[in-house]
Amino acid sequence: MRELETQIISREVARLSIEANYYLADDVKNRITQLKEREESPTAEKTLAVLLKNYEAAAEQKMPICQDTGVAVIFADIGQDLHIVGGDFTEAVNEGVRRGYKEGYLRKSMVDDPVIDRKNTGDNTPAVIHTRIVPGDKLHLTVVPKGGGAENMSEVRMMKSADGIEGVMDFVTERVERSGGNPCPPVIVGVGIGGDFEQSAVLAKRSLLRPLDQVHPGQKWARVEEELLERINNLGIGPQGFGGRITALAVKIETMACHIASMPVAVNIQCHASRHKSASL
Repeated sequence: MRELETQIISREVARLSIEANYYLADDVKNRITQLKEREESPTAEKTLAVLLKNYEAAAEQKMPICQDTGVAVIFADIGQDLHIVGGDFTEAVNEGVRRGYKEGYLRKSMVDDPVIDRKNTGDNTPAVIHTRIVPGDKLHLTVVPKGGGAENMSEVRMMKSADGIEGVMDFVTERVERSGGNPCPPVIVGVGIGGDFEQSAVLAKRSLLRPLDQVHPGQKWARVEEELLERINNLGIGPQGFGGRITALAVKIETMACHIASMPVAVNIQCHASRHKSASL
């Protein structure tokens, strides 16, 4: 049984929190660079160019890509042969978020009471933590700062099996259309289908971690992703809602089995700043 100290976990979460907010992955920058040449609207093309400059400035100056440095969402795959020692795992993750958001001068956005008092916790905790027990003795962490503007445009709908794939595609397209410029397009659209009410939402959020150039391994779902992307880009919302062809960079779908009486579908929208960093311990 391999042992891993909680202090190491805290240190890595702090580092990943900062780096995710400063440095955008190449797949997003490359996709926007490619699509900028296809954009028909001069305003939209200029907007995409400004986004690319913003990414460069953030990396060079070590500043957040966006002022909304988000809820700290943590995906943790914990090896079944790993023994975490030296304290509580959840507290270790939250301590890492505290350090990272303080040391990186990242905005603290969490309030302790969601409705009545809404007092800022002052350190961006608690984090939202999703854990899976997996084979092996490693801990794989992914830190995902999720901004409020895009998150607010997300939705879960308990659909009927009779709605079929056309019903699913209509719902996803309609959700993006209703969102307009609010989630800071061009967006990445995560779709989770199956499981139950809450699992469909986790599937949708996890789908956003797939690289933009990685198509779905299943041919039928790869075709659905492609068709949805075309439908969404035909809406004319465009970069930052200014109009144009490029409303979405990608659509990513994850599925799992579900009850015979249910067809849960979740849409989790991500803004152009698709921020996430990972490490294995």
